[in-house]
This record gives sequence, structure tokens and C-alpha cells, in this order.
Amino acid sequence: MKTFGTQGPVHPNVNYVVSRTGEMEDFIDRVKKGKYIVLFAPRQTGKTTFFRTAMDALAAKEYFPIQLNFEAYVDLTPTAFYNYLLTDICEKIESAFQRQDNVLSEALKQFLTKVEMVDHVSMRNFFQQLTDFLIHGDNRRKVILIIDEFDAIPPDAVRGFLHSLRYIYLEQSGSRCPHSVGIVGVKNITQLNYDRSISPFNIQDEFHLPNFTLPQVHDLFEQYTQEVGQAFTSEVIASIHKQTAGQPFLVNRCAQILTEEMDIPKSETITMEHFSKAHTQLLEEGNTNISHLLTNIRRDRRFERVLMRIASYERGLRFNPDDEIIDELAMYGVVAKGADGMCEIVNPIYQHRILQAFKPTFNGLESEYFSEENGDDFIDYLTPNGVIEMDALLDNFRDFIARVGFRILQVPDTPQEYVGQHLLYAYLDHFVHVVGADMFLEVQTGRGRIDLLIVHNQRKYIVETKIWEGNRYYQAGKKQLAAYLKLEKAQEGYYVVFDHRNNPTPLVETETVDGLTIRSYIIPVVQEQPSSI
Repeated sequence: MKTFGTQGPVHPNVNYVVSRTGEMEDFIDRVKKGKYIVLFAPRQTGKTTFFRTAMDALAAKEYFPIQLNFEAYVDLTPTAFYNYLLTDICEKIESAFQRQDNVLSEALKQFLTKVEMVDHVSMRNFFQQLTDFLIHGDNRRKVILIIDEFDAIPPDAVRGFLHSLRYIYLEQSGSRCPHSVGIVGVKNITQLNYDRSISPFNIQDEFHLPNFTLPQVHDLFEQYTQEVGQAFTSEVIASIHKQTAGQPFLVNRCAQILTEEMDIPKSETITMEHFSKAHTQLLEEGNTNISHLLTNIRRDRRFERVLMRIASYERGLRFNPDDEIIDELAMYGVVAKGADGMCEIVNPIYQHRILQAFKPTFNGLESEYFSEENGDDFIDYLTPNGVIEMDALLDNFRDFIARVGFRILQVPDTPQEYVGQHLLYAYLDHFVHVVGADMFLEVQTGRGRIDLLIVHNQRKYIVETKIWEGNRYYQAGKKQLAAYLKLEKAQEGYYVVFDHRNNPTPLVETETVDGLTIRSYIIPVVQEQPSSI
């Protein structure tokens, strides 16, 4: 039986695989036209799997694909780099002939034995001579060079290597070798080019490999259903795509949990109840994808302020690729450019883990959640028949913020601008663990709002939180929340706005918006500790 793959490239003979037919046709068409293609995208987005599939498709009579990986070259000198590069290319050529049950000609054997490669010029000469030995019938076979993990190339070799490829590309000869090149990595050419006064690879053709679409996720799961007989409800598939935004690793990991780790009888349909448990596990476990995410967002303390601004402000942050912080976060696959040109956190699972990562382990105010007079506990906000009393729960949070006053500014390692949202998230996170509920982050626009969806006893409770940006944005937020409530088939929602102005006015109001009940809170956030004088 096949499986959903999460450990390195997936293989059609052992894994369920998204075909990416449209993207594959586009890529092969570019190869046929002799394009020199670059694809720079975050790790675990399916790049290697895609290019291996492309190489298999191109391994026809007129093409000779050579696939390399520069990962092992990272600490080499330029001379050692070219020596090992030649060795690897020769091995790939011999392996290709063996796979096709062909024998290397004596002339090719002699060439591969005697040729030397010590720098970028000798590399260029090598490729110019290689094409003479790749004859099939009356035709020269066109060399297709795919380089994975390209950003591991030694820094001192980047400039010359790219110059040689550019020189080859600009040749007018019909026997140009390589005919087409694919460069695959995380960092882009600009980040690798240490001599910014030149542009050695301005002939590049950029290729974009998007996340899985909803139909592609449907197709992936249908492969499993056809083989095993176990179905997924359409709501589960839609929710997986929504929470992951189609990120390949996360889609496959969620499917892996559901089909291999939860012991769901194969005779049962996988439902939203199952998905909620798998989603909770995904939000708490330490898989390799999440480890990469957390490592990357902790590289620079400035990342927190940028990410929280994207998540918290409706006005958002313009996606500026020339900004060092935004460029790095995009390279790591944390943020992306939205349709409106603004920054977006790429999926709700990442946003949840980002908030968790920046949330203090202990904010020092937990003991203040309940006043000494009422002595409440979180369990008291759950009725005997299992209904969450959200009005009372949020009223208590409002009172908690007022009660702690300036001490909110003493929460460790938290920018004051976002401390209110941090505390609300921590408060509700604590609550759902006590009562056994599930909490989802629902990112509708990718920025400006954090929608918290709490699910308990198959009932949904939706809380939207923002930072005050003026009355126009405050009123517009109610309309946004009402639209989301209709989408989720919920009858009431909760809207919490943190007001950082010098003289804010607290407010609680319950209104009917578009036929739905919305309870809104404007909660003042103390700006500075009062003078002790």
C-alpha cells in the first residue's frame, strides 16, 4: 500500500503524488525552448520531487538529463568544487547510459577519463566538447542540467560559474551545451552574488512552483480512497487545504496522521471530528517543517515585530522585496506577497505556531485571571450541558486586563504594541485545554485580523481580534466578522479590539449585523507605568 510521504522527495511507486500537470507542461515547454530556469522556494515545497519527475519525462531520445545536488559542496574551495563537480557529472552520465541499457562509446570513455575541470573556463570547455559524444542516430542529444540545492555552491565559485553559464546561453550555436539549465534552491541569485556591481545571470527565466490547489488536494486524497476504500468528507479536505494553504509537507503530514497514526478503522469515513484531533496534533508536534519555521523566525528579534504587525493591523505592511527583513521572511517561506501587494503569513498553521513561539512561556499574570472575590475557574464557563459561556469568559478577560493595569507592560519579551493579543491568545489557549475544546486560527486576509475558532461539542465559537486603527476600521471589522460567521454557519461572534491610544474609552456592545449577533469589546491597553511620585 502506498503512503503519504513527508521524508524527502516522494516517489510515485510508493507514495501518493500530486501530478502538477499544468506546471510540468509549462516547465518542459521552457526546456524545449532552451531556457535557463531558476526556481527558488522554501524547503519542503516539493521542488526536488517536481524536478525528478521532469527529468524522467525528458529522458527521451533527444534529451540527456543530468541532475546534480550541490549540498555537499558548501565548504569546498573553488578548485575542489570543480574537481568534485566533474566526478559527479561523469558518474551521472555513466548511470544514465546504464539505465537506458546503453554502453558508453570508447571515445566517450576516453574523454571522461582524461578531461580536467579546475575552474569555470574549463567547465565551459567540458560542456562544449561533451555534446560531440552524445550522438543518437543522426542527432546530438541535448543536455539538460538540473542543479538542486544550488545555494550551497562555495561563495568564491558563484561569480565564475554563473558567468560561464551565461556565456554558454548566449552562444548562437544550435548544439549549445547545456541546452537548458534548471537552478533550484532557497536563496535567489541576488543573495548568492557577492559582487553586486555585476549581473552574471541576467538571462534567467524564473519559474514558480505554487502550493497545492484544492482540486489537487482532492486528487491526492482520492488516490488513497481508490486504493484503500476509506473516504474523507469534503469538509475535511477543504479544511486541510484551508489550514495548510496547500503547503505540500503540511498536507501530507496531516493525511499521514489521519491515515496511519490515529487508528481510524478503514471502514469509517474520516470526518471533521477526526480532523480536529489531527489538527491539534499538528499544532503541537515538532516535525521537521515546523522546526525549520521556528528556527527561521527566531534568527532575528526584528522578525517578531514585523510578523505581529502583519497579523494585527488591517492596514498591514507592503510587501517590499528590497527590505532585508521581508526578503528573508519570504525566502524562509513565512510570508508571501498577497494579491493586493501586501505581506501575508502563508497559512494558519504557521500563524498559530508563530504566535505560540512568541508567546511567553509564563507571562506572570496567570494568577490574575480570576479576581479574589469570585474565585472562578475556567471550568465555570462551561455549562452542565457543554455550552461555552463566551460572553462571561470574555467579560472576565476584559476585567482581567483592567485589573492588572500597568503590569501588562512587564510581560517578558513581548512588544507592548501586541501584548493585548498575546494575552488574549494565551488566556483562550489555557481555557480550551482545561475544557477539552479545540482552537483553530482562521486567517481570512492573511493580515489585519486574527480569527480564533473554538470548537466544542460540535459547536463553533468565533472570536476576532484586532488593534484599534480608527472607527472606520472598527465598524468595517463587524461586517467582516458577520461575513465569516455566515461562511462558518455560526449565529454569533465576538469582536475584541485593543485600544492603545492615550485616552481610550472602554466599550462593550451587542448588535445585530446582517442578521447575526456580534458582541464587541474595545479594551484599553495601558501605555506606561504611572509615576511613583
